[in-house]
Amino acid sequence: MSHRIRIADRLVRQSAEQLVVTAGAVITGLTNNPAFPAPTVDLNAVQAAADDLKAAAAAQVHGGTAATAEKKNKQEALIRILRKLKHYVEDNCENDIAVLLSSGFQAAATTRDRSPLANPSILSVDRGNSDELMLKITPVARAKCYEVRSAVAGNGNVPGSWQQAGLFTSSRITIANLVPTTIYMFQVRAIGATGTTEWSDPVSHMCA
Repeated sequence: MSHRIRIADRLVRQSAEQLVVTAGAVITGLTNNPAFPAPTVDLNAVQAAADDLKAAAAAQVHGGTAATAEKKNKQEALIRILRKLKHYVEDNCENDIAVLLSSGFQAAATTRDRSPLANPSILSVDRGNSDELMLKITPVARAKCYEVRSAVAGNGNVPGSWQQAGLFTSSRITIANLVPTTIYMFQVRAIGATGTTEWSDPVSHMCA
């Protein structure tokens, strides 16, 4: 019998800021995800809980004991919500690591696997808002995050100077603040405990 895939539950060890990032990755991963059509918690409620925690963390900076208690309450509330979604994903991922990772959660390590990470690739690039492009990349087991870089495409689809576009915990990535009608090229690589993969093949798309 194969080992059941589990989600890493490090939520109680995460800071408020890390929890908000985790919640954002899960919201992005579960939104319109055909593998998880009926999340046990409404994703709007997840976003609201993340916003509440973010506000409480900001208020704590200049607050006293009451502000600290409020932040703790909001932190615990978000953890409870994420754990409900954690169980839902584990029960519905069909023990498929790629499907589990598409949810925005990270899988728990079952062994101390020190083998190199698989190289990710960009599966598609779609238009978002006028200054956004949305990338879908192959989830990579044991990846802690994904690094994306971009360049403006020149003549002959030759990339200009590569610029870092950010680090992301989800395999569904939105790149913002782009210039409309400009053709961009993107590459992605995975980062994990064993190091960093090679950059993927470049993919180009116009921001319109």
